[in-house]
Amino acid sequence: MAGRIIANLIVVGSGVLVRAFAQAYRQALQNASKNGVAREAVENMKKVGKTMSESEARQILGVSENASWEEILKKYDSLFENNAKNGSFYLQSKVFRAKECLESAVKKDGE
Repeated sequence: MAGRIIANLIVVGSGVLVRAFAQAYRQALQNASKNGVAREAVENMKKVGKTMSESEARQILGVSENASWEEILKKYDSLFENNAKNGSFYLQSKVFRAKECLESAVKKDGE
């Protein structure tokens, strides 16, 4: 008998907690939208998703503005392989994104 009462209290109590949590979450979302926090978060996410600039890409690869595409590829291959063996995935991805950026810049100039 006591076990049944305890089990019922646990079930009812957990239901109350779940409903309270859901209501608090909805209220937090409403407050965030009223205060502009949601818009600010979206704006920050837009900034994160921006591509790298051509000058930043040239700095990462260590090439000058008048470097040929072959020179860029040579530096890219060297840095990419070195980071694959001894470096970090983050640096390797930065090198890859720098090459992509310069590749698109070269294609624009070639058109």
